[in-house]
Amino acid sequence: MPTLRDVDVGQSATVVRVNGTGAVARRIMDMGITKGVKVLVRRVAPLGDPIEITVRGYELSIRKSDAEMIEVEINRT
Repeated sequence: MPTLRDVDVGQSATVVRVNGTGAVARRIMDMGITKGVKVLVRRVAPLGDPIEITVRGYELSIRKSDAEMIEVEINRT
């Protein structure tokens, strides 16, 4: 299954599952990234990390290592 890291700039995706355990998974969910939420990849930093996304109406920067823990379904539009 693709992860948030696999989503291209300008594409949107729906979160299917947040993998990981403990504090890392809790931090991701506390930022609003939960099952069923739609995210839009806005841009990627020049060196490739972090990724800027829009989630629940606000912009959020997330590390690629954290983005790999978020399984998504890429929305085709």
